[in-house]
Order: sequence, then C-alpha cells, then structure tokens
Amino acid sequence: MTPDIAYGSLAPLLIVFGAGIVGVLVEAFIPARRRYATQMAVYLGGLAVALVSVLLLSGTRIVTAEGAVAVDGPALFLQGVTVVVAIAAGLLIGERTVIPSASRRKVLAGFAPQAAVAPGGSGERDAERAGFTQTEVFPLTLFATGGLMLFPAANDLITLFIALEVLSLPLYVLCGMARRRRLLSQEAAVKYFLLGAFSSAFFVYGVALVYGYAGTVDFRGIAEAVEAEGASSLILIGVAMMSVGLLFKVGAVPFHTWTPDVYQGAPTAITAFMAAGTKVAAFGAILRFFHTAVPGLEADWAPVLWVIAALTMIVGTVVGVAQNDVKRLLAYSSIAHAGFLLTGVIAVQSAGASAMLFYLAAYAVSTVGVFAVAGLVRDADGAEVSDLRSWAGLGRRQPLVAGAFAVLLLALAGIPLTSGFIAKFAVFSAAVAGGAVTLVVIGVLTSAIAASFYVRVIVVMFFRDAGSDADSDAGSGGSGSGGSGGSGVAFAHQPVTLAVVGIAAVLTLVLGIAPQPLLDLVGAASAFAW
Repeated sequence: MTPDIAYGSLAPLLIVFGAGIVGVLVEAFIPARRRYATQMAVYLGGLAVALVSVLLLSGTRIVTAEGAVAVDGPALFLQGVTVVVAIAAGLLIGERTVIPSASRRKVLAGFAPQAAVAPGGSGERDAERAGFTQTEVFPLTLFATGGLMLFPAANDLITLFIALEVLSLPLYVLCGMARRRRLLSQEAAVKYFLLGAFSSAFFVYGVALVYGYAGTVDFRGIAEAVEAEGASSLILIGVAMMSVGLLFKVGAVPFHTWTPDVYQGAPTAITAFMAAGTKVAAFGAILRFFHTAVPGLEADWAPVLWVIAALTMIVGTVVGVAQNDVKRLLAYSSIAHAGFLLTGVIAVQSAGASAMLFYLAAYAVSTVGVFAVAGLVRDADGAEVSDLRSWAGLGRRQPLVAGAFAVLLLALAGIPLTSGFIAKFAVFSAAVAGGAVTLVVIGVLTSAIAASFYVRVIVVMFFRDAGSDADSDAGSGGSGSGGSGGSGVAFAHQPVTLAVVGIAAVLTLVLGIAPQPLLDLVGAASAFAW
C-alpha cells in the first residue's frame, strides 16, 4: 500500500459524484423544457459508465486514498448492486404522467411540482397547473448513490462518517417530495431527519471514543490496538455508540421506529431506492467494520448483535402481521429481513460474508420490484392506494402484474424456487457454522410466520372480490389510504415501471432456480483487502 491515491480504483465513485455535479449544473443552466431529458441522460449515462468501471475493476484488492477507502471484492460487488438499484430506481423516478390541466404537460408521476411550497396552498396549485417538474431529484439521487457506494468501501472512521452523511442528507430531502399526501410526506422527511441526526450524534461520539482508545481512525490500526491492548470500557462504549448509527440505517430493533412512517410517506420510487440501496450499503459497512476493525472484540459484540437480530426478526414479523397498509407491511418486512441479515454478521467470516452478499443482491432485486408494484396501484383520480383492502380482485383483473408481484412476495417469504429461499438458506447455514443455532431456529420460525402476511396479500388480490370486507379480519393495524372497496382501483399503465417489475420477477426466479453463478461470484468476492 502506498500513500498515493489510485484514482483508477476510485473511478466508480468519481463518476457518480461527477454525474451528480453535472446534474446540478443542468438544473441551473438548462432551459426547463429540455431539463428532464438532459437529467435522465446524465443520470442513466453516469450510472452506466460507473457500472462498467466496477466490472473493469473486478479482482482489484487495494487500500487507497491514504488508507481511507478499500477497493476489494465486497466493496466492488456491493457498489455494483447499488448502481443497479439506482438505475432501476431512476427509471421509477423518471416515469412521467400527464397532469389534468390545460397545458397537458407531462410531469414526474410521484413528485411534487415544488417541494418548498406549503402543501395544499395556492402556490402548490399554481405550480401543478403550470406543470412544473422537480428534476433536481436526479442529482440528489446521484449524490445519495455516491454515498451508498462509499459506505461499504470506507476503511477509516472519518470516511465512514462522511459516507453516512452523504447518503443520508439527500434522502432526507427526497422523502418530503411526494406529489400526493404532501403532509404525510413532509412528516416522514422530518421524522427521518430528526432521528437520523440523533443517530449520527451517537455515531460521532462513538468515533471519538474509539479514536481515543486506538489513537488512529484507520480500521487496521484499530484492530492492531485491540490485539495489543485488549478490551476496555472506552472501546466497548465507542463500538456500541457507533453501532447505533449503523443499526439505525438498516432499521434494526430498537432503532426501527422511523421505518414504517418514512416508507409510507416518501415517494414510492424513493422508498424502493432507500429500502434496497440503504440496506445493501449499510450491511456492507457493518460487515467491514465488525470483521476488520474490531474482530478481536467478537466475544463482546457478537452476543449483543445476537439479541438485536432475534428482536428484529420477531418485532418485524409480529407487527407486520397486523398491517393493512401495503407500504407499512413491506416496511416491517424490511425490518424482519434486517434481522435475518444480522445472523450473517455473527456467522463465520468467510461463509457469512459470501452469504450476506448473495442475500443483499437477491433482496435488492425483490425489494425494488415490490415497491414498484406498490406505486402502480392507483384509484380513478391517479392517487396511489396502499390500503390492502382496496386491492381486492386486482389479480383477476390484471393477472400478469399481480402474478409478478406474487413471485416477488414469495421471494421475500423465502419460498423454494425463488432467490429468497437460497439467500436465507445460505445465511442460516453460515450462522449454524458459526454456532448460532438458536438464532437460526428463531429465524426459521419467524420466516414461517412472515409468510402469512405475504400470502395474505396474494389471497386478497386473487381470491377476494372488489368491495368485499372478507379480508378485514386479517388485521386492521397501520394507517392506509383509500377505502376498503376495490372499485376503480387498478395497476396504472406505466410502461417503464412495468418493465422494471418484469425484470425483477424474472431475476428473482432465475436466482432461485439457477443460483450457482452468483454464489460462485460472491464466494470469489467475499475476501476483504486485508
């Protein structure tokens, strides 16, 4: 390792951040009538080039930027998954619709015309009639993507914190930009910001304590200090406080309370991006931190993560069963999956790392797909309908989209012949090899319970008549939108979003039926740079 910066190995990050900067300039200088097309070209072009650069760096194992960034198998794999998620989310974000106004202008379907104006006020109505479109969502998403890519590659405490904030700040803004239910969207953004800032404060204080113990911010230096000096209250408290910030990002119990509110209130395309991308990046950061910076403290942190993983699986599953709002149901599903993934952190390092990489890839595909479908269900006025009772009969009226949604839900449930089954099997096998047999038993039982609320959605779509209240006894928790009847509710015809759903469903089946190529890839990519 040399103190020089290997710019070639940082190419994916530099390209994404560069595209974000170009997007800001486009927003400032390109006329409004050409702004959407230009932003889409910059966004998708930048991400495509970044993905190619990730592929070209395959096999690289280097620590660069004076020890701040590790470019190795796990980092590159997760960066590739993140870029793919960002491309899919960008297609969902960029889907446009015609607003009912004299201008008949196309606008971004899920985003407010002007986020800064008061919800429901005259300024918002004027902007709506004028057909304003907030194309700054594209550079904001690019900056968030850059932060997500840096997070699992960060190799010192300062870079880890910078990545955390770079990915978080754009998401706080994006969560408050929903076109419909504006107050709910802005409430979600405020909650996410306040709780996120609070967790970041814990994280920074933990960084200070760890630095005070080790005298360095470099992960390798911290590991050497732990090996030489052993555990002390300073390092243990520091690691615990840093864990608050990391576990908050993945929605682990007890740091999960923001998840259902934010997932429900944010624009659905942003929810898809957050739910998939943030988990991919944050678990990569957790894996690197615990297995390269503080592996010598495993006897201290593993039991704590064991308890958190068990609680996360149980809470996410039990509360999820009571949800009638689809986006909140998927939020609690996301919480439960955070618990399943935490079992991989506790597992034997080599087996656990490869199992988690496969799980994160499979989960990202299914999650983007299910939220894409959730954003397609609209009433006669074009507003999203997330109340599950209003989905009755959708499967019989539009079987192809509902069938794809069913496949994606079954993958989240871990049903055989889907990617979710292979992912859970891999993670649980690694956890058993690491001695966490009881935790795996809890995981299997909660997976069986969680299958009930995924199946309930399928039953409502295919076996309930529109307007029927027969499904109401399955639970009434959570707040919904729309009435209990399904009349006038249908999957919107948005070709790009439908294409994303179709590709996600196909990949989910392919990874479930023929997972070996990806398993071989993650096995080869599971070794850290040192």
